[in-house]
Amino acid sequence: MRRNIPLAICLTMGVAMMVQFFVPHPASVAFYDLTTKWVRIVGAFALVLGTGSLVMYHIDKLQRRRTGWYYSIVTLTAAAATSVIGLGWGVKPGSPLQDIIFSNLLVPLNASMFAILAFYMASAAYRAFRARTKEAALLLVAAFVVMLGMVPIGANVPFFWFMVVVNVALLVAGFVTRSKALLIGAGALVVGLLAWLGFSGFKVPPLMLPDTAEWVLSVPNMAAKRAIQFGIALGGIATALKVILGIERGWLGGGKQ
Repeated sequence: MRRNIPLAICLTMGVAMMVQFFVPHPASVAFYDLTTKWVRIVGAFALVLGTGSLVMYHIDKLQRRRTGWYYSIVTLTAAAATSVIGLGWGVKPGSPLQDIIFSNLLVPLNASMFAILAFYMASAAYRAFRARTKEAALLLVAAFVVMLGMVPIGANVPFFWFMVVVNVALLVAGFVTRSKALLIGAGALVVGLLAWLGFSGFKVPPLMLPDTAEWVLSVPNMAAKRAIQFGIALGGIATALKVILGIERGWLGGGKQ
């Protein structure tokens, strides 16, 4: 019964919410408003449960002196101070929670975190942008076009001469490292440049690097993003149906049995 009742509730509410979404009736709108209020109540209890679980976890970590136990002191102290200030003085603009914690602590910490992430991103890009395959070479060229097109120096660089420099670099790197992928990428780039010159009547088009970077972001990059979003949506629908129909029971906490 402890499993059958939650599964029945999940099935009933899942089907009811799907039906009310596609039925524009005042009764369905009222049902949606009622369930929204229920969600807020359940969320309030979940907040209390999550806070208690967080406190118990860090207290146990302190008592057992596990690795990084001193970070638990910082977590518990920050949680207690934030709760006291928020409950005592509110969260409106001008309150100590906004002026002291948010503006003077959280915003600088977020800025520092993003500054550190920039070095990790640069390191990851260096490891990823190695033209070992044709796809990696294409990714490398596109990345350089976008990055240089977004900086001020890229506004003064014509795209044609930039691609000529990239092609020479690919050829030199291909001969030095004896990489077939680099040579294939350079050959494809030469064919593309010749085709471009042929269609333009042997005149170099006045296309600057920022225009090309904007096109890369707006056309092929946007197409890939939409394909990924379609995949995510289909995966979310499939997972939701599995949960509603009781096929996926991991949310019960005991596996599928």
